[in-house]
Amino acid sequence: MTDFANKIIVGSEEWCGLPQLGIPAVKARVDSGAKTSALHAFNIRVFKRSGVSWVSYELHPIQHNRRVIVRCESEVVDRRMVKSSSGVAEKRYVIKTLLQLGGHSWEIEVTLTNRDSMGYRMLFGRTAMLERVLVDPSAKLLCGDYRKEEINNLYGHAPAKLDGLKIGLLASNENLHSNKRIMQAAEERGHEIRFLDIKQCYMKLHPESPEIHYSRGHTLNDLDAIIPRIKPALTSYGCALVRQFASIGVYSLNSASAITNSRDKLLVLQLMIQHGLDIPASCLANSPIDVPDLIAMIDGPPLVVNMLQGAKNEGVVTAETTKSAESVINAFKSVNANLLIQEFIREAGGSSLRLLVVDGKVIATLLRQSTEGEESDRPEPGPAAAKVSQAEKRLAIAATKALGLKVAGVDLLRGSNGPLLLDINATPELKDIESVTGKDLAGTLIHAVEKKLKWKRPLHTGADVAKV
Repeated sequence: MTDFANKIIVGSEEWCGLPQLGIPAVKARVDSGAKTSALHAFNIRVFKRSGVSWVSYELHPIQHNRRVIVRCESEVVDRRMVKSSSGVAEKRYVIKTLLQLGGHSWEIEVTLTNRDSMGYRMLFGRTAMLERVLVDPSAKLLCGDYRKEEINNLYGHAPAKLDGLKIGLLASNENLHSNKRIMQAAEERGHEIRFLDIKQCYMKLHPESPEIHYSRGHTLNDLDAIIPRIKPALTSYGCALVRQFASIGVYSLNSASAITNSRDKLLVLQLMIQHGLDIPASCLANSPIDVPDLIAMIDGPPLVVNMLQGAKNEGVVTAETTKSAESVINAFKSVNANLLIQEFIREAGGSSLRLLVVDGKVIATLLRQSTEGEESDRPEPGPAAAKVSQAEKRLAIAATKALGLKVAGVDLLRGSNGPLLLDINATPELKDIESVTGKDLAGTLIHAVEKKLKWKRPLHTGADVAKV
């Protein structure tokens, strides 16, 4: 008979202590579906001590706060493959440490992994719960709670004055995930960042005293930098603002000309060809009379017809036969729009790669999978981590350089003769790629601004190195 009387009852999240690591409190996600517990860690380095493998690492114990850093060293007890909730398998170092919870303490195994993009700095898995814990998933914080001020006091950390750069996030929707992450990352690094609604900005054009004003007459001339995330419908006015900021000496992470060029999909393809970069065989037309000749220019079907119209490239259709291709093209002719017809890359299997390029480097990659055209009761597969070749990296970097973009999401197809450029996005979304890779990509964008302006962030530590 199970002894329930001596069990610790926990909710879906709880504050835990890891005293041997110098962590008095860390909020953990309680997940009985996960076998192994995991702890947020970065700058992980293995070394030898008396012939035994140890690992040094740093961690941010307070959620949504990267200014408090705890440095630790622990003996390695194992290294094993662990699959994350997003399905990504990763080989992680395993350590043992003392856990404090609900007035009890015992030793548990913990894997080390970067959880910056996750909701909790720690995951409390079922192996650590065995014979000790019962979970009430409808409750939370049954073992006690901390106020924000109490957590700051535990780590000897007072909320720091924002004494860094003054940054403007030039966009349209403050509640978008990517925008919130960028603002969060800037504040965590000590910068003062303001969300600037493009439609609420207006300019004074003057040869001696140019100005940019925001809602209710506030001037924005004192900004150090802006991060433009301009939606396609506002490209013209948004880029005019970016040019105005440049005229008064405010640095922009992407320039107006680069953003404008990237929005003209036909110009992008022409520039790629001029720079010797591979694209799918393509044709451009506007209400063509000789449709059969147009189809023959790319060696016939299967092909993809893309109606370039509106804020997005709407009306993308795959045609498997000449008859269906003629029908689609003739149907699109009635709206008098530019048509982009491209060869269908069958070997890509309906999938594409997204490479995030920042400051001339590929910093994250994603595989986008599609089941379009297949009848199945199975849900469409979501994005997944991807390993890319050096050729794919070179193509993505060269494409961004050709357009002058510092930040871009580059979409590629894997063809039989190598990678092919599909599209370039000057305002790539971060949610999927951060979730899949576990990387702090918003922080990377802020670092790119810091690097350009030669600003160095002071290091704030919450505890001395803890040695297990």
